[in-house]
Amino acid sequence: MFEVEWPWIFLLLPLPWLITKFVTNKTQLEGARLKAPFLSKHSLTQQQTAESKTSIGKTLAAWLIWLSLLASASQPMWVGEPITLPAEGRDIMLAVDLSGSMEMDDMVINGQKVNRLDMTKFVLKDFIQRRLGDRLGLILFADTAYLQTPLTRDLNTVAQMLDETVIGLVGDKTAIGDAMGLAAKRFAAKDNSNKILILLTDGQNTSGNLQPKEALQLAKSEGIKIYTIGVGADEMLVKGFFGYQKHNPSADLDEKTLSNIAKETGGLYFRARDAGELSKIYAELDKLEPISEEAIQLRPQTSLFYWPLSLGFILTLLLTLTPLLFQFKMQLSDKLSAKLNAKPEGAK
Repeated sequence: MFEVEWPWIFLLLPLPWLITKFVTNKTQLEGARLKAPFLSKHSLTQQQTAESKTSIGKTLAAWLIWLSLLASASQPMWVGEPITLPAEGRDIMLAVDLSGSMEMDDMVINGQKVNRLDMTKFVLKDFIQRRLGDRLGLILFADTAYLQTPLTRDLNTVAQMLDETVIGLVGDKTAIGDAMGLAAKRFAAKDNSNKILILLTDGQNTSGNLQPKEALQLAKSEGIKIYTIGVGADEMLVKGFFGYQKHNPSADLDEKTLSNIAKETGGLYFRARDAGELSKIYAELDKLEPISEEAIQLRPQTSLFYWPLSLGFILTLLLTLTPLLFQFKMQLSDKLSAKLNAKPEGAK
């Protein structure tokens, strides 16, 4: 069926007439006419008749332009037949560490060294695109935790927000407790939900208002299942005074705390030393059983605003170009008449 979202906008239809009626100074117009008493009644009548015909056409075109603009602004649309979509999925909140240590380039993608955040983005992008039917949210944490994207089925927006993140955006430290507390707060209003938090970090809690133990109690009270992922390679060659030496870049990773958080909430702790391991982890998370909800009914809508807008644009062009074309035609006609009436050279 055809629908108009804002029909009240047609109340503005008489606005140009009201402006003309109350704003135009009639006294000045009458005074201008009195300044030409030498014009005869006959000449005035002929001039007024010609001007009247032109004026009626211009007025009609102007009203059609105004009507088309109002019709476009009223948001006309075509609403299709209802479509019922089964609502079955999970509520998953992603918490991604943006601390300074995530800049360490101890990861490899397609044979090229990259930092931990780039590797996380690379693998998470595919994970997000596979979450059809799920609701995803995104939390970024460093010195404290921020909600970047609330729970939504708009997976493209979540992926874009993750892709736009940069290290140092929210500080250099690691507030694991704040990230868990913020997730618990966002899940508090979700009753019929499996409430899953995937927390990805490469360090230990060094900042924030909540300690992990306190945040763990909040998560348990809300029934949140937490899957923790420790990111970072086990060894890395570092050039020193005596040549290359092996170095553990993940020495600061608090695996004990992450394992305990996962165990206490019924989740799992994973160790991601490279992109391949992280991909396997997300494959395991794909197996989580979704929760069925009430079916969602949608009606596809097709916006039609461009049709009246196009009509108004065409009428505006015609109204603007017609006098110019008429003037050009008259000038061309005068030039042709002048050439025809000109006497040839030598003629008496």
